[in-house]
Amino acid sequence: MTETSERAANEYSVPLPLPSYRLIILLAWPVLAQQGLNLVIGFSDRYLAGNYADLMQESQHGGDRQAALQAAQTTANYLAWFISSFSVLISAGSTALVARFTGARDHDLAERVTHQSLLLSVVLGGLVTLAALAGGLRWLIGILHLRDEAAVFANDYLEPLFALLVFQVLETAGIACLIGAGDTRTGLWVSAGVAVVNLPLAWGLCLGRGPFPHLGFVGISLGTALSHCMGAGVVLFLLTRGRSGLRLHWMLLWPRLDLIWRLLRISVPAGLDSLSLVVGQFWFLSIINDLGNEASSAHGIAIHWEALGYLSGGAFGTAATALVGQNLGAGRPGEASHSGWLAFRLGCGVMTFMGVVFFILAPWMFQLFCPNESQRPIIDLGVPVLRLVAFAMPGLASAIVFSCALRGAGDTRVPVLFTWTGFFVVRLPLAYYLALPEVDLGPLGVVTGCNLGLLGAWWAMLADLWVRGVFFMHRFARGPWQKQRV
Repeated sequence: MTETSERAANEYSVPLPLPSYRLIILLAWPVLAQQGLNLVIGFSDRYLAGNYADLMQESQHGGDRQAALQAAQTTANYLAWFISSFSVLISAGSTALVARFTGARDHDLAERVTHQSLLLSVVLGGLVTLAALAGGLRWLIGILHLRDEAAVFANDYLEPLFALLVFQVLETAGIACLIGAGDTRTGLWVSAGVAVVNLPLAWGLCLGRGPFPHLGFVGISLGTALSHCMGAGVVLFLLTRGRSGLRLHWMLLWPRLDLIWRLLRISVPAGLDSLSLVVGQFWFLSIINDLGNEASSAHGIAIHWEALGYLSGGAFGTAATALVGQNLGAGRPGEASHSGWLAFRLGCGVMTFMGVVFFILAPWMFQLFCPNESQRPIIDLGVPVLRLVAFAMPGLASAIVFSCALRGAGDTRVPVLFTWTGFFVVRLPLAYYLALPEVDLGPLGVVTGCNLGLLGAWWAMLADLWVRGVFFMHRFARGPWQKQRV
């Protein structure tokens, strides 16, 4: 490795002698800011969808079209989450291996893992794009029970995102490798650039402002897709310059089956865990879509606000991933365990505070996206569920931070069972029973449900989050991950 790369590695690798709380904050705050920028983009897109008719002075379309647009965006956002979960097939192993090799001071192998990560991004991203554009999107939207005008809106919205998917996956994989090297700041600056580009593009292409054509609803997602193309280009450029000790050499972009196998051995179970979440979320969304466009719209807005807590936990989870991996690589399992617990305490504190905010400010949070009187039913449905999820924050913090800590150790197989239990044993059966007036069990007959609507579905989600939180905490506390080989 060159002298420049060595200096970069020393600069960005986590300085283990610092007090652990300072290390966690040092790693978490850039990710928290990065997630905040992503959330701003999501809020901007949601605002555009909720206010599109007013912004275009087309209020004659009434609340039905607004509800259809917002319901379409709710379903589209769930499908866009598939991209994030799909990226885990690459990013989980990339972060874990780069962190382990960085902790062991084997910077050559850390660089080689980075190259294999980028190669997998191109191959897997391209395959998903082909599948989506060949009819996969329409099929998914259909099984999610979105119908009529809302289904058309959702398909049009998603096509640009999946057409340019490979760039978003490349961006995510590159940032994951940098996080493994202890550099969470680069991801922040890349996300800042993506946000700066995304906002004017989305508004301009949606509304036809300035030099941009008027593309309507689809312009929102096209702006997002194009901004991620820029983000991927920046990440690749920084890696060619040797960012954080990871220098991209084009001659090394050749498959190494041994490293690909080690990547996938970690990433496939983690990806299966994330994709299981997606399948469960899709199934859960199909129940909510059966409740109508207003329930779907309220659900989507509440989920966007709930992301303030979720993404806060994700920032501390990222810190746990890097510190657990690096400390295990350096032969310090005790410090790895201490880092995981401290990351949970800090993350749980922040998420609990966000829960208090949800409970107090829920009506005003909904009014931001539902300014018209015709959207009042959405507010009435959404405020109670946003207040309810405030009580799930400690359980959700445990599920997020400890699952990330286990991924940092390479322990990704057993946690899949926790996800399956939470979703398919707890959330989905309860959602059917609590949300619907009756549940058809086929040959077993029909069971009378509680008919609580959206609120019943969110009670089921609350139970799932606490069950998974307890399982992940127990797994981390037992400690078999400390002997995990990667």
